Amino acid sequence: MTLTFRAASRKDLECIVRMLADDPLGATRERYSVPLLRSYVRAFDAVRKDRNNALIVACHGRDVVGVLQLTVIPSLTYKGASRALIEGVRVDAAVRREGVGRALLEHAIERARKRGCLMVQLTTDKARPAAKKFYESLGFVASHEGMKLRLDRA
Repeated sequence: MTLTFRAASRKDLECIVRMLADDPLGATRERYSVPLLRSYVRAFDAVRKDRNNALIVACHGRDVVGVLQLTVIPSLTYKGASRALIEGVRVDAAVRREGVGRALLEHAIERARKRGCLMVQLTTDKARPAAKKFYESLGFVASHEGMKLRLDRA
């Protein structure tokens, strides 16, 4: 499958939210509807304005078939090295297992390298053991124990 990669545009947002909601975990925390919730539009605009964030889509022809968010985090650790965080990786259900995810991650890793990042990190939900194996096949190592604290919205 021939893929191209580009920054997501506002016209891609509906497709992106559909992909985010289209799996068992996403279905519990996302809401795909037309029109989209305004919160998705606000978040998209905030990501687009932040030079350390990129919302990258994978396209097959004109169709958006994958998405991820790449965030560059400046840091004092590792002698002031930046690191990249990959978040919100999704591939359209119609093309899963056709190499889209691998190509999209490889593209993001190369972008992080070009931005001077020392490392790329991500988290994967423990309910997704296949995703963990996929990330390990790309060279990621489960070297740390991740923790999250959910904050209720005021």
